[in-house]
Amino acid sequence: MLEKLFKLKENNTSVKTELLAGVTTFMTMAYILAVNPSTMTAFNDILGLEGSARMNPSGVFIATAIAAFIGSLLMALLANYPFAMAPGMGLNAYFAYTVVLKMGYTWQVALAAVFVEGAIFILLSLTNVREAIFNSIPKTLKFAVSCGIGLFIAFIGLQNSGIVEVNGATLVQFHSFHAEGVTQTANVAVILAIIGIFITSVLLIKKVKGGILFGILATWILGIICQLSGLYVVDIANKHYSLLPDFSSGLQLSALGDVAFKVDFSGIFTLDFIVVVFAFLFVDMFDTLGTLIGVSAKANMLDKEGKLPRIRGALLSDAIATLIGSLLGTSTVTTYVESATGVSEGGRTGLTSLVTAVLFGLSIFLSPIFLAIPSFATAPGLIIVGFYMIGSIVNIDFDDMSEAIPAFICIIAMPFTYSISEGISFGVISYVLINLITGKAKEKKISIVMYILAVLFVLKYVFL
Repeated sequence: MLEKLFKLKENNTSVKTELLAGVTTFMTMAYILAVNPSTMTAFNDILGLEGSARMNPSGVFIATAIAAFIGSLLMALLANYPFAMAPGMGLNAYFAYTVVLKMGYTWQVALAAVFVEGAIFILLSLTNVREAIFNSIPKTLKFAVSCGIGLFIAFIGLQNSGIVEVNGATLVQFHSFHAEGVTQTANVAVILAIIGIFITSVLLIKKVKGGILFGILATWILGIICQLSGLYVVDIANKHYSLLPDFSSGLQLSALGDVAFKVDFSGIFTLDFIVVVFAFLFVDMFDTLGTLIGVSAKANMLDKEGKLPRIRGALLSDAIATLIGSLLGTSTVTTYVESATGVSEGGRTGLTSLVTAVLFGLSIFLSPIFLAIPSFATAPGLIIVGFYMIGSIVNIDFDDMSEAIPAFICIIAMPFTYSISEGISFGVISYVLINLITGKAKEKKISIVMYILAVLFVLKYVFL
């Protein structure tokens, strides 16, 4: 059955190899189960939300696991590729920090934006539009978006851990261990986060499979030791929660009901909402396509023309998973670059992603464990993922100023404006204007799509 379904012999692989690859992929991306609930619900405490207005982290955890299960399963069945899917890093931060915190939308409206994006992606994936849009955007900006998101994610990790904090004069500063009002627990959390970064770095340098996940777990275990020894004191008022899993309430599967099917379309007809949807579209599009091309190239899956066969099935998997994920209560689902680890272990077919899907499904029953993992333990994972994403900067031609300057503007705008969409806007506008004014637009054959996007972004700043 497996041979008939996944064509193992044709792809020079075996069931054993695919199983190992699937487990490896899961281990390298399972950190999303701990990171996504804390990232997506970060606005709860910042805004002081209470009752039903809060987004339940337990519900987001279950939604994350189910969305990853569905996305990876679709990839296995519709495309037969060893690529796993889950709610994307960067997109979840955009959901919480830009759409909800900065733009003032409720999380229910933000989920509606993800739903609309997913619906549009399904339509685009059934045609050649998605590939056509991808081809119209300069490679430089594709790499710049990845780099900018990497810096943004790393910055969020530094903030969540307390390593970087607010300073009235300089905006940000390194954590002050001796400032008035700083608790011992806050200091311990910062130290543990720094230790976690070193642990994760060493694991990755030593090429330990699942290095990010093991780094998170190691930091968490050190925190538990500190709590049991009295160094880390539980203080709910200061957001220092217990690090010990609470199994007393069971698996809390009912928590999914607090976030599932809560989409609110009340803000759908505003220009801001359209901008939000486009930002989700843009980031997800290039994140998915970039990952598909990069990982498939590593596995020698591209044809002679450099195209990926059955790419429509892969893109459709992403679109359907995003639509379903929004209904369940999580941000945009995308293809994970960590799939490269499974490919490195020999994974070549959808059996790899099927194994990963099953493991995500089983993880639902371990929710008390994942939800007890604190932000200072997940922060090293965020920072290291940021490191991975900024690696795309080596593909930017810094000898060509007309390419490098727009890319630089796009990259720095994301962390400094605390918004992925602003970075995309600045990048597109600057790329078109700089090349148009310097006379290089015709030489580079900038697409009509780029001109349209630049005009729309300028209009956004004029009228909003």
